[in-house]
Amino acid sequence: MTPFPRFLLAALCAVSCVSIFAAPNGTLAPKPLFRDAHYDGAADPVVVWNAAAKRWWMFYTNRRANVPGLSGVAWVHGTPIGIAESADGANWAATGEAKINVPASVGGKEPTYWAPEVVVADDGTAHMFLTIVPGIFEDWKHPRNIVHLTSKNLREWDYRSTLELASDRVIDAGVHRLPDGTWRLWYNNERDAKSIYYADSADLFTWVEKGKVRGVGERPGEGPFVFNWKGTTWMLVDLWKGLGVYRSDDALTWKAQPTNLLEVGGKGPDDGVNGGHPCVVVSGDRAFLFYFTHPGRAGTIKPEDKESLELRRSSIQVVELFEKDGVLSCDRDVPTYVKLSPPK
Repeated sequence: MTPFPRFLLAALCAVSCVSIFAAPNGTLAPKPLFRDAHYDGAADPVVVWNAAAKRWWMFYTNRRANVPGLSGVAWVHGTPIGIAESADGANWAATGEAKINVPASVGGKEPTYWAPEVVVADDGTAHMFLTIVPGIFEDWKHPRNIVHLTSKNLREWDYRSTLELASDRVIDAGVHRLPDGTWRLWYNNERDAKSIYYADSADLFTWVEKGKVRGVGERPGEGPFVFNWKGTTWMLVDLWKGLGVYRSDDALTWKAQPTNLLEVGGKGPDDGVNGGHPCVVVSGDRAFLFYFTHPGRAGTIKPEDKESLELRRSSIQVVELFEKDGVLSCDRDVPTYVKLSPPK
């Protein structure tokens, strides 16, 4: 029998080795992905591309987790909006705070900022929809509104209006562009058992309240986030026991997925509890889910009034999403290799 040529054996071995040991697609994300060095209370992340800086920016609620002497839930009030920066979506560094300019009639003398949502319009103007509480309080019994801000550089934000929505206690805006070019905003109406409501706009400035979301509003939740992926419109909602998943053909009527995401804690550092308040970045045919955890707690992300850093602190994490037969899933215990491409 004629021996197999050695050069062909070497070539086959090289191909086999490459296929087996090929580098993962992206950069390995650490666990946790990000902790804020100032307050150690990073939560409610939203990730956007900063075209001028050519970097990804993460805006987040910066809870004052490590500040001593704050009773009740005052530590969740008086919170600035932190900004972290990344070149690859996997390695993040703090880069200061958002400079938010709102009148005292809206934010009070010591405004509280929660849950930023940021979208960029066709003309390059950035729009932020931000929850504002007019002061620092020790309980949850005070008004909160969603305001509209604009920016040209993503750092300095100017007040445009307070949205007229279903009640005086609304939080957690999520904004998504519809196929016809108009915009839809989802939010939590706390006056109606923390149901999800929505409003529509043609230009991001004038909004028309539409009421409770069909298929979602019946189940309490907060932090709605809507995105398009795999030919479907998806909504993720923080249910305080993981993330509820919904899908829709028209962004009006939604169908719930039977299983939640991030309901069971993982094994990685700061990831042993359920995940909360999501953001998704779609990059090519891949999707990456950013979320936050309270690693010192067992099974809940509800803010504690106990003065304990371990109970109060929070971290940002990331995991890749997968879709099969119309069902979303993720595995937070598998290493996540992040690859974010700038949007077109």
